[in-house]
Amino acid sequence: MPGEKERKEQTMDERKLDKIIEQYEEVPGRVLLTLEAIQEEEGYVPKEIMRDVSEKIGVPFSQLYSVATFYAAFSLKPRGKHIITVCEGTSCHVRGGPRLRAALLDLLKIAPDERHEKSITTDDRLFTLEATRCLGCCSLAPVMMIDGNIYGYLTPKKIPEILKQYEWEDK
Repeated sequence: MPGEKERKEQTMDERKLDKIIEQYEEVPGRVLLTLEAIQEEEGYVPKEIMRDVSEKIGVPFSQLYSVATFYAAFSLKPRGKHIITVCEGTSCHVRGGPRLRAALLDLLKIAPDERHEKSITTDDRLFTLEATRCLGCCSLAPVMMIDGNIYGYLTPKKIPEILKQYEWEDK
């Protein structure tokens, strides 16, 4: 049935959504603030919730979707509790960055068909793995960042100990 998958993605209680909408009803910039509050609550902005918001506040879905896809701060897919960003800049690439990403994909048990995606979230939503062009830490290459913490001079062997600090269990 069309839309059934998207209907299943909605997890926010309607009362919570109404409260968020009410909170920003008379505030300039309510669209951004509403989407931010939804993402804070859900960890991402589900399309079905955007459809509900569209109906409730009278703003076209296309406008909400445009805002949510324009700003990098918003995600339309579920995100993990911890965000891992692997640097793919020149220094990191030359010093072994691709091996870090490959090790993370293996350790996090990312399915082969998902490995090409720019942002990948583990099934348990513990981690989201992303890549960036530069973290500005070239002298520490190769580097990755988890929740704002930089880890430099990395090798694939060092990654499991780092992940354990973030609730990861080697299975």
